[in-house]
Amino acid sequence: MINSFLTDVLGFAPIEEVKTEYMIRGTYADYVIKLKGVQHFLVEVKALGIELSEKHLRQAINYGANEGIEWVLLSNGRQFDFYRILFEKPIRERKVFSIDLRDSSKLRASVGTIQYLHKLSVAYKGLDLLWAKCVALDPTTVAGLLQNKPVVNFIKRALKKKYKHSFSDDEVIGSINKVICEPILLDNVKQMKVRKRKRNIANNDLTGIQTKKIITPAIIDGQPIR
Repeated sequence: MINSFLTDVLGFAPIEEVKTEYMIRGTYADYVIKLKGVQHFLVEVKALGIELSEKHLRQAINYGANEGIEWVLLSNGRQFDFYRILFEKPIRERKVFSIDLRDSSKLRASVGTIQYLHKLSVAYKGLDLLWAKCVALDPTTVAGLLQNKPVVNFIKRALKKKYKHSFSDDEVIGSINKVICEPILLDNVKQMKVRKRKRNIANNDLTGIQTKKIITPAIIDGQPIR
């Protein structure tokens, strides 16, 4: 089943691009995907009836770390967990996505995620795009954006308009930090509508507006000509 997934679904060529029982320091990883000699990701497979565990993840991460492969796909045929290995001290990993084929309601969304592993995507740095998307939506990234001056100013204006009171930058940032650090019941959160200011003239429609004709005198040698 995994063979068919890697070749028929993801488009990699058997043998040439799908390396099976790949030796890594005396042990064997189930699959390593290679394109033009470059190792892109490792695949570790468990039996269909076995639930994926932390032990299986550690095994896969060790394979990838020992071979210098940044990406690891761990699967039991129905669940697919994709990880990025972070070569730090100590080495750690981050789950980028998890797909469970038993959940039919999410199959359409799963296709959009799986496409990043397709041969054409991998060849054109699709994994880099996937990682950039993951980092962009990281809570620490969003938390930093929330404290930017334009965001703080927007919140100050919205609060002043609704509650008729002015707030300092420090007060707003302090409230943002509480949002970031303290748990909140999402059921109690309601979107606050911020009305846009109405323009006096909409869509450049001058109907019914009286305009005064202004004649600008011509200027020659600094003297107006009447």
